[in-house]
Amino acid sequence: MWNTVNEQISQAMHFDFKHTNKRQLQSTSSDMLFKISDGTHSFLVKVAHRNNLERFENDAYNLNLLTKESMFMVPDCITTGSNIEYSFIALEWLTLDQQPHTNWHIMGQHLAHLHLKHQQAMFGFDHDNFIGATAQPNRWHKKWDVFFAEERIGWQLQLLHEKGIELVDHNYFVGLIKSMLHSHIVSPSLLHGDFWRGNLGFIHSIPSVFNASCYYGDREVDIAMSELFAPLPEAFYIAYNKHYPLASGYEQRKKIYQLYPILNHANVFAGHYLTEAKQQIEQLMK
Repeated sequence: MWNTVNEQISQAMHFDFKHTNKRQLQSTSSDMLFKISDGTHSFLVKVAHRNNLERFENDAYNLNLLTKESMFMVPDCITTGSNIEYSFIALEWLTLDQQPHTNWHIMGQHLAHLHLKHQQAMFGFDHDNFIGATAQPNRWHKKWDVFFAEERIGWQLQLLHEKGIELVDHNYFVGLIKSMLHSHIVSPSLLHGDFWRGNLGFIHSIPSVFNASCYYGDREVDIAMSELFAPLPEAFYIAYNKHYPLASGYEQRKKIYQLYPILNHANVFAGHYLTEAKQQIEQLMK
């Protein structure tokens, strides 16, 4: 496989590349991560089973879109490919700053700048993609309540149903989510889609994002996600609200939007996430 990686990087970069050093990195996902270098040029390579090529191609598309539409520093996708056994994506190597940062207010400004663009009239995306390794449907909808209830919550409940897990009556709960979001007026924004601390960083103090799951939806989804697992420093939220204040009722909608990643974790990891998902559903049904 590594000969294929070297050859495709060479073709994409227009110089002869052959790595002389390969180091496997820690990974929080099922993908294997490697830093490869020829002593002068370095790249990050994600490797997975061959059937993950579509997911890597979607990752490349999302990164390219965010490069064009946002002020974030986003790694360039060099190439994607596969052989008989593996698929891979090679990215520009960007070294994340290690020291604690005081630039979270700039991160907030950059996200607000992205969300303030309302160039799309409908909710969804030109193609389905992935959140992590889970397929994410993105059929276009005119109404946000229908999109989020069906394409996000309903989809995750269906995946659990296929595993034999029933947390709630599917049709009733999807209808409930529609009714809870029905009166919320939304202009579609391009979302990162998986906006949490693990997919954010700084490069020479410049805010950076990666591992995106883009689509056009309610900007509050990104904010809700950022508060779920490891809330960002308060300076981020102050700066975001200064540039693009959140609408009234966000605190109530936040619980709805946070259910989606919780359900996804329940599908992927099961365990205590199933209990957390059940508790979140019960709270929303009160």
